[in-house]
Amino acid sequence: MTMRLVKKLRQLDYLLLFLILVLATISIIAISGATHTTDPTFVEKQIYWYILGILCLLATLLFDFRILDQGRFVYLLYGFGIFLLLLVMIPGVGIEKKGAQQWLYIGGLQFQPSELMKLILIVTLAKVSQEVRSLPIQKGKDLFRFLGLFFLPFLLIIQQPDLGTALVLIGIMSSILLVAGLDWRILLAGVIAVVVLVGGMMILFFTDHPLLHVILEDHQVQRIETFVHPASDPGGAGYQLTQSMIAVGSGQLNGKGFQNGTQTQGKWVPEPHNDFIFAVFAEEFGFIGVSILLCSFIFLVYRMVQVGVHSGDAFGSCIVAGVVGMLVFQVFQNIGMTVGMLPITGLPLPFISYGGSSLITQMMAVGLVLNVGMHKEKDFLFMD
Repeated sequence: MTMRLVKKLRQLDYLLLFLILVLATISIIAISGATHTTDPTFVEKQIYWYILGILCLLATLLFDFRILDQGRFVYLLYGFGIFLLLLVMIPGVGIEKKGAQQWLYIGGLQFQPSELMKLILIVTLAKVSQEVRSLPIQKGKDLFRFLGLFFLPFLLIIQQPDLGTALVLIGIMSSILLVAGLDWRILLAGVIAVVVLVGGMMILFFTDHPLLHVILEDHQVQRIETFVHPASDPGGAGYQLTQSMIAVGSGQLNGKGFQNGTQTQGKWVPEPHNDFIFAVFAEEFGFIGVSILLCSFIFLVYRMVQVGVHSGDAFGSCIVAGVVGMLVFQVFQNIGMTVGMLPITGLPLPFISYGGSSLITQMMAVGLVLNVGMHKEKDFLFMD
């Protein structure tokens, strides 16, 4: 038993853990720079969340992930996640913030069920990919089974409304389907459908068609307007993006120094410790600091992909794919919205932004990836 434990610990990806430590350090530095003149306790709280997140990560290493592929436990977990999403929507039970009802109070702490649902969906879709047992996925009923399990939480999260998190679920499902062997013709049809949908939405937007306000909420239309014409209302709807872009650009090569960002310290950057933490870090540490941050994310994703490729287990590979899809989408979306390349959705930057629910979810996701790596058996993608 002891020898087996030692063997498993040797298979633990310590480089991946080191990258998490690097991101944690960057997070503390960035939050300190963003809040030291307003509320320094955010740093202490983030350290607390990281400690709790590490404990949750370690908890995921105490069992063999393959037990999740046995029985119906995953579907019970999925049902529990849906129950929490429904609970959030009940007036007086769910907590509303900034026009979105997506929080619950549990044990005196605020909790966001949609964050937990990301992990639940990853494990659920990974299990379904095993039960289908048809690689590549070609049968319509198999694909509809995936889509059915995806659309229920997707629609519930949209109703909160939380478009950003709902879009993350698309990234999760797409990544798992790709690794599970989705037929290229279905994949091509999906890409074409997305292009047509986005193109149609942009046509409706530029022609100011009434149908646009039927499909989207007014605040969502406003975000598209801000994305397309951020300078049209720099003191109103475009304020967040304008100030964020100024902060990022003013960092230049070396940055203005720790806690010396004029945009941040002048309280021009909105949500500096959360949604726009990237702008804070870019202003203080410039292109060099941002390069270190982006390289850390790239190496993190690379190590995760390596774990998935060499896991020797299809279920494990799909779990890793879902985690990679979740993290890549959030990093791309958060940084993209900060620099004006994508509409603002309110997604936090993984491992960097302040927040308990999101950070613990991300740490547990890393724990699942490490668990898959610890229990690899063969050096190929799928077992027969």
